[in-house]
Amino acid sequence: MNLKAALLATATAGALLLVPACGGDAGPSQADNVTGDTKGSASSVTPAQYIAIDLNVGSYGSTTGRAIGDGEQAGGSCSGHTTCTSHALLWRGSASTIVDLQPDGFIASVAVATSGGVQVGAGQTTSGRTHALKWAGSAGSVVDLDPTGFWSTAQSIAGGQIVGSGQKTNVGPTHALLWINHLVVDLHPSGYSESFAMATDGAQQVGGGHPVSLGSGYSHALLWAGNAESVVDLHPLGGNFVSSNSAGVSGGQQVGVGIYTSDGQPVINGLSRAHALLWRGSSQSVVDLHPGGFSESGAAAVAADRQVGFGITADGLQHALVWNGTADSVVDLHVFLPPGFSRSFASGIDASGNVVGWAEVTGTEETHAILWVRQ
Repeated sequence: MNLKAALLATATAGALLLVPACGGDAGPSQADNVTGDTKGSASSVTPAQYIAIDLNVGSYGSTTGRAIGDGEQAGGSCSGHTTCTSHALLWRGSASTIVDLQPDGFIASVAVATSGGVQVGAGQTTSGRTHALKWAGSAGSVVDLDPTGFWSTAQSIAGGQIVGSGQKTNVGPTHALLWINHLVVDLHPSGYSESFAMATDGAQQVGGGHPVSLGSGYSHALLWAGNAESVVDLHPLGGNFVSSNSAGVSGGQQVGVGIYTSDGQPVINGLSRAHALLWRGSSQSVVDLHPGGFSESGAAAVAADRQVGFGITADGLQHALVWNGTADSVVDLHVFLPPGFSRSFASGIDASGNVVGWAEVTGTEETHAILWVRQ
């Protein structure tokens, strides 16, 4: 499984990719679901319930849901499996509401965040360069945010802030960027060879960077408060995590993934596991969300004290997951899907606990954007 593709799908400078996650046959029955939110005593734990809505429209082939907010879901279409070009898409709760955001002058696009009726993402030009883009609900409303003319992506929007990544020159390293008040702020901190920003809640920004001392193969989860000097390194200390990234932030919580090894040494012979992580502003605050019964996990987004992402079951199946702050609170969203889906991934959550992501049709390479509505 390509964890970077699953969690950081548009954070690299290449072609726009929508890479569904690995999996196999259908998952466990709902009777096997791990219970979630606690109401009352331990003896009265009630599992959270969801209704899954298939947002896919057949004419677009595969679709993926990437983000959710203010009654809208953003994502993209995909005609292939491992690599594919995409059209940015927008929904408002059902497949019939689909809006194609693909702008003129771009050969591919994807929307990865939505807030207050505004969507952000990226588009690929005919020259192969990627530009950060912003929409207001229609293809014609597109605004090119690219500050350099070389390469950039937007990853998140909230409270008048947009974050993403870009190159200052056509050969320069990738820097985390913050768009605010029509200005572009370079968040790249000293001591890092490259950096990228993945999410903002309007006050804080999160992402990751490659410490110069470790080389490009390893990253540390980072937290900012509006400028490069404010950076906080969230990488767990004193444990067995050799690499980490943060992909979501909300209300003082940050989530992401850490690469765990049995001895805390750099990965040897592939002996490593991804764990979903939760922070509250410092490396010391880290909570390992990795749930029992799963071989790997990762967190992609957080809202209203709930975290979403994925887990890999012992037999290699990927399932969309939601947590409420602890590993034991995990709820397997895959069990709420109708029959016919083999694997799933949760990529966004809103303040009401509704979740967006995607699921793969069993026996095919086709993915459907899915909206899980919390009951």
